[in-house]
Parts: sequence; structure tokens; C-alpha cells
Amino acid sequence: MYRLIFKLFFTKVDPEFAHHLGAFALKALHAFGLIRPTKSKESVSVMGLQFQNRLGMAAGFDKNAKLIRPLHALGFGHVEIGTVTALPQPGNPKPRLFRLVKDRALINRMGFNNDGAAAIATRLSKLRATNTPLPIIGVNIGKSKVTPIQDAVSDYSRSTSLLAKYADYLAVNVSSPNTPGLRDLQQVESLRPILQAVKSQSLGKPVLVKIAPDLLDDDVRAVADLVIELELGGVIATNTTIRRDGVSENKHLHETGGLSGPVLNLRSVEVLKILREKLDNRFTVISVGGVETKQEFQQRLSLGADLVQAYTAFIYHGPAWPRKLTTV
Repeated sequence: MYRLIFKLFFTKVDPEFAHHLGAFALKALHAFGLIRPTKSKESVSVMGLQFQNRLGMAAGFDKNAKLIRPLHALGFGHVEIGTVTALPQPGNPKPRLFRLVKDRALINRMGFNNDGAAAIATRLSKLRATNTPLPIIGVNIGKSKVTPIQDAVSDYSRSTSLLAKYADYLAVNVSSPNTPGLRDLQQVESLRPILQAVKSQSLGKPVLVKIAPDLLDDDVRAVADLVIELELGGVIATNTTIRRDGVSENKHLHETGGLSGPVLNLRSVEVLKILREKLDNRFTVISVGGVETKQEFQQRLSLGADLVQAYTAFIYHGPAWPRKLTTV
């Protein structure tokens, strides 16, 4: 049914409008009790936190912490909200989201459109106060676009100070291709003070760093060494790519932004292997990028991923997809 709806309707309208429409439908279904979380038979402990299962919604789908409970009801064991910036910002001009249907892929240049750390902290506070069952909530933070690169440390620190209280873990995003200069912060000497500042404000919550698939292997290893040095929670690998290798559809290839979908599978697996060679079991690796099938989900776990995240596959495969991956 979902595939028919997707083919007949969602492929005919603007992808960002379709996203908002889908989000409205999810909230309505949850409000009327038509989707509900199921009790986990076997929860898993990662980073000292109890996850209902090992599948999570990656950052980018729920930028403003408005869909946590509906996504939990669909079967996601954790939801990573954001990316959240210290200052509210509208993001990049539209159109900024494109479907590559033949490749079951997306290109986005959203530009961290979000309500800002203060507003989202208030929203999370109210959600926590309801005392209703919630998934593990990760808060993904990034640099405000108007903040100069040289002031990135204070910008990340500001977001952390507002949001750490309401997060189960924090993810430091230095890998989106849609904020000018952001990926330069993945270099170890730039990254170290940011991670130190976030950790110092984290209230003891686990801090992970999210990296790009476009890093060279030696740079991935250098980030892993920094994670060990600073005793962080771990690494989220990977974000979207600026490369277009392996894409068959030409319609949107000229569009700038980050590419996600099955085309990322190979590189995401490569980065996972590199990280697991460097990081022992004290450090968490969350694998994201190109996971579509239950076999691919299990492969990531067998290669040492503690958790797996997805976003694009959910768009193409629909609301029943999370439980298909996690049901034994």
C-alpha cells in the first residue's frame, strides 16, 4: 500500500512538502492511538543506556523534536533529533531536497533549518515532563551558519549547555556539506577544542562525533585516535556524501548537497571496519548510510556496530519498515 501511495502521490509533489505532510500524518496517527510502541522482548545496553532495539532514526528527519513519540511508535529504538544550532535559522533557499527515485536516494542541502537550541530545549523539557514511554533521545548539534568558524567552540558550547539536560546522548555534527566551512572542523586540531568544550558541558552524557564518508581512511583513524584521547562515547559514521559515484539517475546530479541512500552502503561499511579496528568495545560506533534490508542491518551489527541508524530507506519503504528490520 505504501509503495502505491509513494508512487502515485509522493513522487508527484515537492519532497519537502511531502515530508511535512508525512510528519503531520504520523502525529495524527499517534494522537489517535493508531500507532503505539510495543514492549521490547530484549532491550540492549549501549553507553550505559537501555535501547529497545538497535535501530534508530538518524538526525535530519526530526529536526525540531516534534516526532519523537510517533517514530518510537513505529519501532525505532532511538531517535536522534536535529541538527540543532545555537541560533534559530531558516536553512538554505528552496528547493533544497531532491529525490533520485531510481537509486532510492536523496540529495539535500537543507542547511540546518531548525528552531534553535533554546526553543528545542523547552520542547524536550515538556516532553520529558509527560512521563510517557520514550525512546533513547540523541541530540545532534551543529554550528550556526552566521557564527564564524573561529567562534565554533563557543557556538557548540552554547547549544550543549542548553540541551544536555534533556539528551540521553549528544552527537557533534561537523560533517554536513551544507554549512560553509563545517567539514573543515573534522580536522583533528580544529575538532579537539570543540569536543572538549561539548564534553565539559555534557553533564556526563555520552558525546559522539559524526563524520563524513568522504574523509580519507587516515583521517578516519585520526578521529578515532582523538575519540580515545578525549574518552568520548564514540563515533557516528557516516553522514551524507558530496560524491556522486554509482548514481544512475541524471536528473538531479547537478544539485549541490549531501547524497544519501544505498549508494553509501559500501563506503559506510568500509568506515565501520576502520573504526572497529581502532576502537575497542569501550567506544560506541553507530553505523548509518545505505542500510535498506534486514540482511544489511545484521551485517552492520556483525561488523561491530553497536547501533544502526537510517533515514532515506524509511522514506522509500514506509512506516512498516522499522519493525521489518528489528523483528526476530
